[in-house]
Amino acid sequence: MVYLTLQISQKFLASSRQVHKTAAHVVASSAPEETVTSSFASFIHAVRPEHLSKTVCHRSKRMILDSIGVGLVGSTTHVFDIALQYCQELYSSVAVSSVYGKPGVKLSPTLAAFTNGVATHSMDFDDTWHPATHPSGAVLPALLAASQMLPPSTKPNGMDFLLAFNVGLEVQGRLMHFSTEAHNIPKRFHPPSVVGTMGSAAATAKLLSLSTAQCAHALGIAASLAGAPLANAATQAKPLHIGNATRLGFEAALLAARGMEANPLILDDIPGCSGFSAFYSVYQPKPLSAPNDHHEFLLEKQDIAFKRFPAHLGMHWVVDAALSVRNLFINYAGSFSPSLIRTIVLKIPVSKYINRPFPSSEHQARHSFQFNACTALLDGEVGLSSFAESSIQRQELRELLDKVVVEHPEDNVANFDKMYGEVALLLHSGDVLTGKCDTFYGHWRKPLSKESLLKKFRSNASHVLPEEKIETIITTVDNLENLSDSSQLASSL
Repeated sequence: MVYLTLQISQKFLASSRQVHKTAAHVVASSAPEETVTSSFASFIHAVRPEHLSKTVCHRSKRMILDSIGVGLVGSTTHVFDIALQYCQELYSSVAVSSVYGKPGVKLSPTLAAFTNGVATHSMDFDDTWHPATHPSGAVLPALLAASQMLPPSTKPNGMDFLLAFNVGLEVQGRLMHFSTEAHNIPKRFHPPSVVGTMGSAAATAKLLSLSTAQCAHALGIAASLAGAPLANAATQAKPLHIGNATRLGFEAALLAARGMEANPLILDDIPGCSGFSAFYSVYQPKPLSAPNDHHEFLLEKQDIAFKRFPAHLGMHWVVDAALSVRNLFINYAGSFSPSLIRTIVLKIPVSKYINRPFPSSEHQARHSFQFNACTALLDGEVGLSSFAESSIQRQELRELLDKVVVEHPEDNVANFDKMYGEVALLLHSGDVLTGKCDTFYGHWRKPLSKESLLKKFRSNASHVLPEEKIETIITTVDNLENLSDSSQLASSL
């Protein structure tokens, strides 16, 4: 019965894809007044590969490669194992979609998307955009799973895949630009659980070639599946936010393809009846212009931040500041001698969920200004092993944490485009050494080089894949737009 259902779904989606690709010949009997929601639906349906610039293609392929890499290394984590066992044991399904880091394992498409989404965010190693969200992890797993779900006769090619990925990014970015609240480090909910779900729905709707009306309904359905509280940051539940975003957005597109309808004004600001505006206290939506030769994707204007180590993005400022002052201290004292330090002053923005003086778990440590600054001071680096239990519980690290004092200068705002990190060492001698970071290496203002990005990918992927497979993935992503069958990328995982 399950296999028959999947076959029916494949046939339905295959015919749906073919019908909607030739729908340009069909003229609607009446053109309704354009709304914000209908403009987004029209954009998703009408945008074509030729609308992607070389810059957008280049940047988005970097994102795809990095996201796969962090997903692969994330497949070694305990939280990933929990999610995978849950999907394998609780659900009986026809397995057609690949799982990160598990060559012999396949799951049903939406559960593969969920599991791979969890892997992507399990170490908080995935990319970050501005306004603040993790755009790739919410979209890529759904597209990888969907590409393997479709029958051979209707497999999307690599350019279709790349376009759908960018549609998912564009929808996330446009939605976040509707609210000034979204520009700052979040306080109430985790952004990818909201805009990521919408982006996944848009991307999958595009890959499946849904009609304009179905695209609108997919967004409406996704809005009813979105949201996760920020209180679960720094816990094992946080990776579920990305897993659910990519899975539930995928499911929203599948439901819309099946004929399910939702509010066609979900993105509009309707007084007295909140749609997407329910997530933001300030919400000013604008229609999304129809795609044309002059359309500029947000990724063209706003590059992405790639993390050099697996922790919340805010940690990268304090780590670089700590490494800077550490070098000054070694030049001053000849070596790093914690006993010479009386006080460590961190100047950071106000953000409650990443201000954790004494973290007791790896997830808390990834969200602690204090832990990351002191680890950088003590070890001269922060990496995967920094978040092991043995590293977190070190006595010498605890002694450094005891010396930390936090200050919140008014000019240091909780915004990834404006914040800075400053670490000052007040020595027993009375001398003060200071390190400051305005822009860390990997930030969109100082992007990782191709060499650095490839080094990160190879390092992450090497935890679960042999060198030959790693190089195959790199080549496949680099030539993505030339693939005749985009499912080859998912199959290589």
